[in-house]
Amino acid sequence: MIGSTVPSTPSVVGLGVVVVDDSPVQRRFLRAMIDADPELTVIGEARTGKEAVALVERLHPVVVLMDLDLPVMNGIEAIERIMATQPTPIVVYSAFVAGPDNANGLAALAAGAVDIVAKPSPRESEDLDSYAEALRRRLRVASRVRVITHPRGRLKATTLSGSALPAAPPVEEPVVPRAPAARTVATGHPPIDLIAIGVSTGGPQALATLLSALPETMTQAVLIVQHMADGFLEGLAQWLDSQCALPVGVGEGGKRLQPGTVTLAPGGLNLIVHERLRVTCEVPPPSQFHIPGIDPTFMSVAHHVGPAAIGVILTGMGRDGAAGLKEMRDCGSVTVGQDEASSAVYGMPGAAKALGAVEHERPLAQIASLLLTLVDTPAARVAR
Repeated sequence: MIGSTVPSTPSVVGLGVVVVDDSPVQRRFLRAMIDADPELTVIGEARTGKEAVALVERLHPVVVLMDLDLPVMNGIEAIERIMATQPTPIVVYSAFVAGPDNANGLAALAAGAVDIVAKPSPRESEDLDSYAEALRRRLRVASRVRVITHPRGRLKATTLSGSALPAAPPVEEPVVPRAPAARTVATGHPPIDLIAIGVSTGGPQALATLLSALPETMTQAVLIVQHMADGFLEGLAQWLDSQCALPVGVGEGGKRLQPGTVTLAPGGLNLIVHERLRVTCEVPPPSQFHIPGIDPTFMSVAHHVGPAAIGVILTGMGRDGAAGLKEMRDCGSVTVGQDEASSAVYGMPGAAKALGAVEHERPLAQIASLLLTLVDTPAARVAR
């Protein structure tokens, strides 16, 4: 039985939120936190995944807050069906522990969810005001994410008549024509040693698309800074490792980035790159909002790798990475930005473009082929 329906008032004040959890206590807890924000209004509650799908189709909320451990239809399947029939930003409300919950959280992102919020720990329970404000902020951010029908959901969803929806046609990655150079790059330009990628909202799906198109024969190190709560990045690395030919792991201080490998910045820390691709992990300052931070990593790449690096900024909310990518470009790195049409959120790529940090702007499906062209022929890169 669905716990709440459309309010009797003619219009809803605030951004409509649907809460999905099988626990009445949790639903009341979440409703109280959400309704305390004048910008947000809980317009419906669901106890099961099946109820959630029906409620989203009927109420058209701007964002859904969903637990994964649901009866009748689990959260992963509910996300897939919602993203197939009524694409809506979904924030997963997950127990913050290692193991199965971690893996399920990553599976939810792969199914089309845009963010994961940890259920409050005992320590956070002592300061629920701060936790509630952080939760409301994540919901406001998620509500602005532009979502599309998710291909994984389309494959599993069914029509009202019960027949399977047709699978989306395979997307062939177009060949990227080499743009004419505005000036000649000096002969003997250093080869590319490092590709540094910054990404946030919509990142797991974008990273899977990009990395799966890179061959195992690549000799460059790939470094990724993904905004994500501490504790989930290890699961993200394992999931990406299963999606692409290159090995994927989480970075450690004192190690070197290895050729032909993908390294994710660890949770809770900034990953700083030094000479010869040695990395250290640093505690971020209290004023830093996004952790791990893209700007600190990009700045270090600019100063210690410079022309031997490529910087890539992908989908994400906010401005993190824009200043760092500009610094990379000023220090001789090639820089690439995801275009608006293919971004779940154009905030970070748009901010980088506005700063003049982006040399090459491409749809997500074309970025891998551009990177392969750039690392193969560094002397033919488009001039700044």
